[in-house]
Order: sequence, then C-alpha cells, then structure tokens
Amino acid sequence: MKKDFISRGRSVSDLKAHLVLTTKYRGKVFNAAMIKRLHEVFEDLLDKWECKIVEFNGEEDHVHLLFQYHPDLQLSKLVNSLKSVSSRKLRQDFLPELEKIYFNKKVVWNSSYFMASCGGVTISRLKKYIQNQNAPPQPEIDKSSAVLKTASTHS
Repeated sequence: MKKDFISRGRSVSDLKAHLVLTTKYRGKVFNAAMIKRLHEVFEDLLDKWECKIVEFNGEEDHVHLLFQYHPDLQLSKLVNSLKSVSSRKLRQDFLPELEKIYFNKKVVWNSSYFMASCGGVTISRLKKYIQNQNAPPQPEIDKSSAVLKTASTHS
C-alpha cells in the first residue's frame, strides 16, 4: 500500500478528517447533479487550500467529505470556506430547485457541522505500536552511593 504523505518545510504528515455537512432544516434538497457539482466545488477548493479529497458522497439532506490536510491548516476556516463557496455556487447553478425548499433565503447549509479526525490504523493498533518501541534503559539509583547507573552497566 502506497503512503501518500504531505511534505512541507520540515514536516511530513498524513492527517485526514471526515466532515459532514447538513442542509438547512435538513431539507431534502440535493439531487445527483447537485452532488456532482458539490464534488467539483469541494475538489477545487481543497486544491486551493493544498488539501486532497480522499472520498466524497452525499444524500438528499447531507454530504460526507473525507479529505487529507496539512497540520498548518485551520480546519474551522476551511469549513467556513467550503460552506460559503459551495452555497454560492449551488445557488448560481440550481436556484429554481433551491427556491422550492428555501424560497428567497440565501441558504443551503445548516450553521453547524460534524468533523472527526481519522487515520489509517486503529487507536488500539497505534497504542500497541507505541508501547512496543525500544525505549532507552531506565536509570537505576544506587542507594548506597546515590549515583545514577543505567541498567546496561550492571553485570
């Protein structure tokens, strides 16, 4: 399996987030063409933010976006950009359909969102990996002379 890390400056990362956006009032708004358009908009925006879509899909009242990002990124600013730009683009392209649900309100998204970090391995597997690292020997205190000695110097 190929690892697709992001390298920038002095850091290498592999951070992924799962974002769920719901429509205002959970209105059943989206059709297949809107979901396709949202995919294009999100892909373009994430590229501008130096992120990548890993997976995207949606239903009539919400979308799921799994994306990779760099640790320098402020996720809340990215989410605000994704919501505002996609809302504007959908209203430009699908105004008659949106007005059936929202009348003259310039809305698409609920003001809240769900986001969770996610990765390639489970937490339990990562904990086990960290626990199994070769740690340096623990120093021992020779109580008679109050001198620190390492476990490897004892015979």
